[in-house]
Amino acid sequence: MSTTLRFLLAMGLMLGVLVGTNLLFPPIAPEPAVPLDSIAPTTPPTVGPPPGAVPVIPEVPGGQPAAASDTLPAVEAEQLVTVESPLYRLQFSSYGARLLAADLPQFDALNGDGVVDLVPIGAEGYLGQELVVGSDTVDLSQAPFEVEPADGLTMAEGGAPESLRFVYQHPTSPLRFEVEYTFDPGLYVVGVDGRVDGVDRPLLLTNLGEGLAFAEADSTNEARMMAYVYNHLDEGIQSVPLLGAEPRIVEGPLIWAAFRNKFFVMAMLAGASDQAATGTDYLGGLIVRPGSLDQRPSIAAAQGIGTDRAFAYRLVLGPQDHASLASLGQDLEEVNPYGWRIFRPIIRPFVSIILAILVFLHTNLGIGYGWVLVVFGVAMRIVLFPLNHKAMKAQVKNMEFQPRLAEAQKKYKDNPTKMQEEVRKLYKEGFNPLAGCLPLLLPWPILIALFFVFQNTIELRGVPFLWMPDLSTKDPLYILPGLLALSMFGMQWLSMRAVEHTNAQTQLQMKMMMWILPPFMLLIFLNLASGLNLYYVVSNIATIPQQMWIMKQRKQLRARIPTKA
Repeated sequence: MSTTLRFLLAMGLMLGVLVGTNLLFPPIAPEPAVPLDSIAPTTPPTVGPPPGAVPVIPEVPGGQPAAASDTLPAVEAEQLVTVESPLYRLQFSSYGARLLAADLPQFDALNGDGVVDLVPIGAEGYLGQELVVGSDTVDLSQAPFEVEPADGLTMAEGGAPESLRFVYQHPTSPLRFEVEYTFDPGLYVVGVDGRVDGVDRPLLLTNLGEGLAFAEADSTNEARMMAYVYNHLDEGIQSVPLLGAEPRIVEGPLIWAAFRNKFFVMAMLAGASDQAATGTDYLGGLIVRPGSLDQRPSIAAAQGIGTDRAFAYRLVLGPQDHASLASLGQDLEEVNPYGWRIFRPIIRPFVSIILAILVFLHTNLGIGYGWVLVVFGVAMRIVLFPLNHKAMKAQVKNMEFQPRLAEAQKKYKDNPTKMQEEVRKLYKEGFNPLAGCLPLLLPWPILIALFFVFQNTIELRGVPFLWMPDLSTKDPLYILPGLLALSMFGMQWLSMRAVEHTNAQTQLQMKMMMWILPPFMLLIFLNLASGLNLYYVVSNIATIPQQMWIMKQRKQLRARIPTKA
């Protein structure tokens, strides 16, 4: 393959991978919105009952409609209950058994002081419950619950799971609602089970909220990454950008539903165990409606309540740790998948291997992730050196055949049959224009996997290195992109020196690559993760000694190659 074709191939691949993402694989447009008032059951009004109010009950089997408000008991004072573990600090309200805060003490908020809180400021609390009975809705999101234990939970590392129980008994009807949260201090997974008595087979709506709070320094990129995601039993995983999402009904059955941003996730998984949900365990669907936060929808997950009057699901409140999410099954690790859909089957194995290597080096060498990337970059060049050496040998061998090929093409330009015979002879003797390219294309799945790993890996979030405050965001001083361009210029200069005694056309092509490719890469990498820039800079610098060695070998073979101006 000629140098021009190799140059165009390399440029095309880099452009397709790093620049053409949005053009080649645009975000999937949401399905057409379904008017909320056109389906049954109807959804509740956007303005709920006042805090602590007794919900209005429709005709309840075995009871009477709620009495007038002046005959109801006095509203109980709100009680805030805290659940603390080494991994999280959750705050619940006795009004509606709602989640008011979900702090993650192991992760700092990079947009301000304090730690990451998954619940946005101004949100009305998550996990409030509503019961749909016929065409009526009983809103329990502000109802006064009793809490057991009333003083909350404090769990130590390695301790046994503990439970927090909320109970609501309507004062004038048989309606009784119970929900119990079971917390494991070593996991970000919360078990939820409950029971509904006093109404006949209602539909339970659990408010999943209005997305996750902002916690990154780059709020623009974080907003772009925010989405609600669900795993449909038949249609698979679907992701919808959160900003500007339209009201709609998502019909089930769903295996799970989640909010996610770049690094964190809040998910509701069907079923009470890690085993795949079956039958009535599946979520019945989602209701997407306008929320109270700016440009964000409010999403509720629907569950049918069977004859046993019980329900169960699991909550995941924490980081997008690939291994932890994968251990839950049900493909939850794909809530924020690496790579584009068409490439995922190829990229997934490389992503798993690369993450395992990075974590292994960090854990066993006892060094920070910045130095891990340095070690990894050098190691990758050592591992890939045999491929580069093989490509060089193939290119040198092809250069030996180039004069004979050019002569045959000129001599038999009017005799295609004879020309094909001469070319076949060259192939039999070892000429292969693709031999120099294929070894260089084999590492591309690794390079693509690295691109996504460094952009979205929780292990690199907030990790400083030298002058860089966060390896998962761009270099604030743009030093690494500049070094990347310089290192590429040096590599291309060495490559040009290796072919300085070949024909003028080849030298001109090499000069084009030397002056065009580095600025091109500089523009691409300016706003990419500094961890990715660090890896490529180290990898390029580690390649320069290999290039010099290859250049010497080419010079040794130069005498065997006839030159042609």
